[in-house]
Amino acid sequence: MALIIDPDDLNQGTEVIIDKAAKTIQLLVAGNLSNDGVTGQALYSFLKEEWKDDATLITFGFPMEAITPEQFEYLDGWAPADTTSRNLHRNCGWAERNASGNIIAMFAGIISLGILGGSDQPYYDNDGTVTNFNFSGPINEAIQILDDPNGDKNYADGYDYRSVLQLYAREQAKSYGSSDLAAIGVTAMTYQAYRFPLSNASDLKVTQSDVTVDAYGVTITFHATSQSRTIGATSRDFGVIIDGNNKTAEEIYMAVQSALRKATDIDADASTLIGQLAPELLVFVGDTLTTKFAANPEAGGGGVYIDNFQANDTNRISFQDNLNVTRTFPFVSAGNINFNANLQSDTTSEFWMFFTTNPAGNFGTSTAVLVDDNGGTDIAGLISAASSIAFDFDYDGNVQGGRTAGTDADITLVAIGTNGAQYVVATGTITRATGLNFTLTSALERNYSNP
Repeated sequence: MALIIDPDDLNQGTEVIIDKAAKTIQLLVAGNLSNDGVTGQALYSFLKEEWKDDATLITFGFPMEAITPEQFEYLDGWAPADTTSRNLHRNCGWAERNASGNIIAMFAGIISLGILGGSDQPYYDNDGTVTNFNFSGPINEAIQILDDPNGDKNYADGYDYRSVLQLYAREQAKSYGSSDLAAIGVTAMTYQAYRFPLSNASDLKVTQSDVTVDAYGVTITFHATSQSRTIGATSRDFGVIIDGNNKTAEEIYMAVQSALRKATDIDADASTLIGQLAPELLVFVGDTLTTKFAANPEAGGGGVYIDNFQANDTNRISFQDNLNVTRTFPFVSAGNINFNANLQSDTTSEFWMFFTTNPAGNFGTSTAVLVDDNGGTDIAGLISAASSIAFDFDYDGNVQGGRTAGTDADITLVAIGTNGAQYVVATGTITRATGLNFTLTSALERNYSNP
């Protein structure tokens, strides 16, 4: 069935029950009326025809007044009979007045503009909690925005939600949509229909299930004070910190998107924030992961930073700081140093990366300079049975020994063990790239002895 827009599709006693004693209009999912509902205008027009043609009704005051085709008032104590009846109103908002003429309730019609899947479950927040719309798919139903049981305009015995409403569409493997009153230029609602932009689409960056990504160990903390992080050589402030737990940009994104659909607390510190009500934090622009400037419910600021992401992703992540300014790292080259089985099995094996040529000293001299990683630590250490060890390099900023930043770096790698791996040397060049690979292949040590 479809939305009823013609009053001739309604029948008293089938789709509509008029109770004169109780002063109620009951809508039933029966006959021509389905969960697709009936427009307020069609219902109003039907009631006019019934009052005109039914001698048992004309002796009673008419129950509704039309302000516009999308705004109505139930008068003199008349009202929809129940929640089901209210949920079947479409394309309209309405007020309900008591016998004294005072408004005791207001309902705003909420209509979404844009594409939502038929099985998608949109929800809203107007009181700090999650409330699902009654029907899945594109939104066209009314929500109560004011409750004043005695009609005295003192809402202590009810509520007044006319000035706050946030809509959400968050589905697994789909882009997230949200909208609010600011999006339609409204500061305070009344009892009419409102149309909100709200849509979603397939999210090609989500390739794993929630069960899988929830196990990645990615956490989110909304801070009450600003958190300092150094990008390049400059300290920047952020209010929301994501710990990426050494995951890729895509894995971090999927884990955060999953968290934002949780009905539980996702804030890693002592404060509480339900995932479904948390602000969106990340978006992919092409293959670049970008943090959003978020509505942090705490006082630390709206900037969002990611700790502990994989080094190979350094050049494809950008951050919005507390000034809502985009920050990116100077280019960081990254890659892996690979070790053969002999180096892996020798528990004493160590490796070092030197500059082949450097103003302060070339490899093969007593002043040879060890290459520092992006954090300023020497690229050297125990192999500890690892088949490879990741490294990064501040390509745009490294000036060790007086070298010129932003230029390729010729490097010499050496490794040595004791009873399992011989001394080995390899050369290579760190270019302005990620995914670099250097390999150290050591011959089996057959002659070492330490009696």
